[in-house]
Amino acid sequence: MLENVWIAALVAIFAWWFATGVILLVVRRADNSDGHLWATIGNVPLLILGGTGAWITFTDTSLFGVYGAFFSALAIWGWIELAFLTGVIAGPNRYPLRAGVPEWERFIRAWGTVAYHEVALVMALMALSLFAFGMPNKFAFWTFAILYVARISAKLNLYLGVRKVNTEFIPKPLVHVPSHFRESRINWLFPTSVTGLSFAVACFMERIADAPTPAAAIGFTLLAVMTALALLEHWFMVVRLPDEKLWRWMLPKEQDTTSGGPENAL
Repeated sequence: MLENVWIAALVAIFAWWFATGVILLVVRRADNSDGHLWATIGNVPLLILGGTGAWITFTDTSLFGVYGAFFSALAIWGWIELAFLTGVIAGPNRYPLRAGVPEWERFIRAWGTVAYHEVALVMALMALSLFAFGMPNKFAFWTFAILYVARISAKLNLYLGVRKVNTEFIPKPLVHVPSHFRESRINWLFPTSVTGLSFAVACFMERIADAPTPAAAIGFTLLAVMTALALLEHWFMVVRLPDEKLWRWMLPKEQDTTSGGPENAL
């Protein structure tokens, strides 16, 4: 059954939805108990499991190896995102942006809010690239690379200005982040972002048709769906749809927050 590309597509969609929900749930509970550091430390085994799984699957081209590589990359990514949302690995700038600052200062301050997070992502990407070099199963690297490129694109679009800046799920440690974003109808980067992601989806779909093995076809299906979901998330930034409802129902209510609507940095 897992050799069916439609089942693989459903697996990728569920993994995207469920993993996002679990991270938001852990962060919300940490917000309610001020346990951000312990939430991050307590989930270090997830990072270890992801790294170990990626290492094991680099030489495994079976169907199990492809799925294992995909979920290993998600585990590594998920822990780094958790560390960011809890504020443990974020950036040196912890203050809201002052009004009227010049553009160059706004960029530097915006970079300062996410600098440590970006360095962690780059280090993880470089490590996966190094260890995947010459290996037959590179799906862990490609999964992480797609997530990384999509995240950089999303952050730049939020910085340059989009129509919808979702502020519902930003945790307490990152309430200063939305002040560095900008709301506008569209920015110059957005057409390039959606065109690039659309082209990547088409390329992965073409690779599905020409895959040498059923396992490879599943791998490219997982990559195509994750890229398509990244494309969808970009469109959510300009089309006012209540996408936050996908996760709101599963989260506990916030306790006495004074943030007044933080932005979702996912």
